[in-house]
Amino acid sequence: MENSRGVLLLSHVGFSFMEDLVGTVTARGLKVYVLSSLPEPQHQESRPGALADLADDVRVTAEHVLTPRDVEEYLDHLEAAGASVLCCLTVWESYRHLMALANASLGVPDLDEKQVLELRDKLTLRNRLADAGLSRGRASVLTAETLAERQREGGRYFVKPVSGIASFGTFPLTPDTTWADLERIAAEAHADTVYASAFTTNPGPSNPVGSGPRSGTAATGSAHGDVSAGHGGGFGVEFLVEDYVPGREFSFEVIVVDDEPHVVAVHEKCEVTETADTVLENACVSPPTSLAQEEIAAGIGWVASVLDVLGLAWGCFHVEARHTPSGWDLIEVNPRVGGSLISPSVAALTGGHGLLGLWLESLLTARGPAGFLKLLKGLSFAVDGTTQSGNATFFRVFFADPGTIREVGLSDDLPLQPEASHVLLKAGDVVESSSREVFLGQVLWRMDRADRDAILPELVSASERAIEIVYETEHA
Repeated sequence: MENSRGVLLLSHVGFSFMEDLVGTVTARGLKVYVLSSLPEPQHQESRPGALADLADDVRVTAEHVLTPRDVEEYLDHLEAAGASVLCCLTVWESYRHLMALANASLGVPDLDEKQVLELRDKLTLRNRLADAGLSRGRASVLTAETLAERQREGGRYFVKPVSGIASFGTFPLTPDTTWADLERIAAEAHADTVYASAFTTNPGPSNPVGSGPRSGTAATGSAHGDVSAGHGGGFGVEFLVEDYVPGREFSFEVIVVDDEPHVVAVHEKCEVTETADTVLENACVSPPTSLAQEEIAAGIGWVASVLDVLGLAWGCFHVEARHTPSGWDLIEVNPRVGGSLISPSVAALTGGHGLLGLWLESLLTARGPAGFLKLLKGLSFAVDGTTQSGNATFFRVFFADPGTIREVGLSDDLPLQPEASHVLLKAGDVVESSSREVFLGQVLWRMDRADRDAILPELVSASERAIEIVYETEHA
């Protein structure tokens, strides 16, 4: 029935941008069907009810991680109830292969499961692009032996999980890095209910369970998920060590429809902090301030080549890269919307079209994308590095320090009114020391591009105080 047309959203432990996703779906007059894994203990009483208030149908599983069987059984339930599921969407990267499985079952053009798992294998991805001449760096499995070898060599190297998320356990290799450091980070990953599943070895593709695809064909084959079998020191989380990628850091926000990539925005990470255990991306500006038009054009061409080599014909991608005078190089290809305020920033740049909405629209129109492609082309960068947008954005992300929060709130002393702001922690919250960033909040500003050079210097400085926080003083 027409009024049963809706979208399946996959939620990890009850969250994963659910409020934003639900708003994006309902704005199109569609129903919302939510499948969520079990929330953390402190949210198990409140969050399922909150999801039920947001959605037209909700199922919460008994485990903290969704499986292919969970997805297929929920699709069967919706079908039996007369629901017409148009597509599946998630922003939680560890569920991106489940989204691919669901869309294959629904006959919706998307990445296949094998491609998603290969993208999440950062070791194989790095070397595959190096073989194609699109990266100057290479990666190896990190073992106690390779750790000692790289430290003896004395070059610049970077350590990260082979499959990870949220910059957890990503850091520059130093002479002081020890195998015990890796064991500690791995233990933290295993103990983290929210993030633990993101660090396991890729499971390899699996056919949807049940009677078979509703239409289209689900992906089959084997991913490169066993790249470090037998390694990892017995602690389960696999790490790689790769040649350090120098340069200023950027991200390309890309929608690909039927083999045609569109760069909707380019963000420059104007502040990046590399700590002993992780990398904190503090502030972004878009369009970039430090690149000439021809350098942006070269980046757009390089991104297109990366996507082509990887055979990525459909999807939304947050491509992280670094730029030096010698050209562009890869950090990661994330098969999803960028985190933090990337999607609202895109909405401010385009005059209302956020990246979440564009991704959803690409799925809804995938069988007949002509009209959507016309819209997308008008919003995106041209191949010569120009954009039609007269807007610019700046946003800052705030991270909490370990301790108990006494007071926290948005400052009322800012030179420009924020376009959006989120304070994610509250008084009384206790922040533990961790190898992943702990978000405190985020603030986004929009300005006319013509005025940006005059506004930005003062705004960058003032924005450091945009969220004011006071911690409890520890007493002996």
